[in-house]
Amino acid sequence: MRMNGPILVTGGTGYVGGRLIPRLLERGDSVRAMVRSPQKLLTRPWAHHPALEIVPGDALDQASFIKAGKGCATAYYLIHSMNAHKRRFAEADRRAAENMVACAERNGMHRIIYLGGLGDKDHASLSHHLRSRHEVEGILEKGRVPVTNLRAAMILGSGSASFEMLRYLVDRLPVMLTPRWLRTPCQPIAITNVLDYLVGCLSAPQTDGKTLDIGGPEILNYQDLINIYCRVAGLPKRVIISVPVLTPWLSAKWIHLVTPVPASIAQPLAEGLSIPVTCKDDAIREWVSVPLISCSEAIRTALKRIEQEQVDTCCFDGGGRLPPEWTICGDADYAGGTVMRRGYRIAFEGDALKVWAAIEAIGGRNGWYFAQPLWRLRGMLDRMAGGPGLMRGRRHSQKLRTGDALDFWRVAAHEPPRRLLLLSEMKAPGDALLEFRINAKSQGPVRLEMISRFLPKGLAGIAYWYGMLPIHDWLFKGILMQFARRFGIARSGDPETFPVETALECKL
Repeated sequence: MRMNGPILVTGGTGYVGGRLIPRLLERGDSVRAMVRSPQKLLTRPWAHHPALEIVPGDALDQASFIKAGKGCATAYYLIHSMNAHKRRFAEADRRAAENMVACAERNGMHRIIYLGGLGDKDHASLSHHLRSRHEVEGILEKGRVPVTNLRAAMILGSGSASFEMLRYLVDRLPVMLTPRWLRTPCQPIAITNVLDYLVGCLSAPQTDGKTLDIGGPEILNYQDLINIYCRVAGLPKRVIISVPVLTPWLSAKWIHLVTPVPASIAQPLAEGLSIPVTCKDDAIREWVSVPLISCSEAIRTALKRIEQEQVDTCCFDGGGRLPPEWTICGDADYAGGTVMRRGYRIAFEGDALKVWAAIEAIGGRNGWYFAQPLWRLRGMLDRMAGGPGLMRGRRHSQKLRTGDALDFWRVAAHEPPRRLLLLSEMKAPGDALLEFRINAKSQGPVRLEMISRFLPKGLAGIAYWYGMLPIHDWLFKGILMQFARRFGIARSGDPETFPVETALECKL
């Protein structure tokens, strides 16, 4: 069944939304993706599909939400907070859900499809995040537009937070100290089946106004999943020792140190495992026929996608709005402080495309080309301070796109073959940008520039900038030298510093 007008998809840069949009386009639907940072979607392979419209909008800004939904008959609501460290996340979820209702009613929509979470809402140990999911359901149901609430537990797929947590724990720990609730029953579901149900509801009007549980074919516990992963990945069986003192908070801190999943996301995941999360009924199967995928097959597919570097979306894709406000052209004094700048450059002989390939491959398993032990040390310190560290790596070993996580950076701008802009997400007393820029003419050398920018926070930030300046001078010049050595590019001189003129800065 085709809709009149486009389908509104919120959360299009998220893990599920980024996979749902191409599914809908393949079906022949027209899609309008509302995102805070359109730049994050513009580099996706399907971004320029003729049936896709990407519009800016913020779920917390009712006016922009209503504007984005104009003319849409159906909306997918895929927005919720997974960050335990953000204050008042439940308040933000509540406000966003109310704006979704206003958008649907003002635009005369026919239905809303929401993806929430399993778990008995009356359970005494229900986590704050699952409680918020149920509250969002209630807010959406109070509106005049019919809502289909789909409830899922753990989602298994390449790049999902649940799968990444499982993968790194099992890969890195032959012996595990685990909480007792590791044996709590859950009903994981493959990301493919989640998408099957989300899309299938469009052709099943019987699902209107229903709250439906979706899950895979098996009811397991986390220890079962560990054993299944070992078998599929060809690893020896892990030794699991249950201890009573590991609370979800302590578990989250441990997960943060061992895996790329930050404690802010690990905590709600761990809390969600502490109560049974299984389907109470299979009513949806009467209206949406889906061949269910086993956990073994879901894990096997996810590992294959990772090995082939074919991860469509990742739990690390989410981040703040790009670009940050202080990066706009011109002097940044209006932003509450003066942006510190330092430029480094080197000239190469030869092909600019070869230099660009070296830039785009930086980080992750490829390393930072120079003083790698120092980068690892900085990553360890950042991880201990609660930052992402280097463990997130990169989605693909050779290709980047706007919005990608790159170690403790975020790709803020990606303009091949001339410019790459990275926004720091490490713990520091200020905000930092690192830009690579290629200046090449039809004749003459290829000039590669590295520009470091830092917006300090208070005296600590200023002291950090000037204290680290000698180290950064040595480090960044060393990286430029390694471009020549590692990639066989002839250079026309040694690296040098140069003043960064504000007038030359690009508006992102």
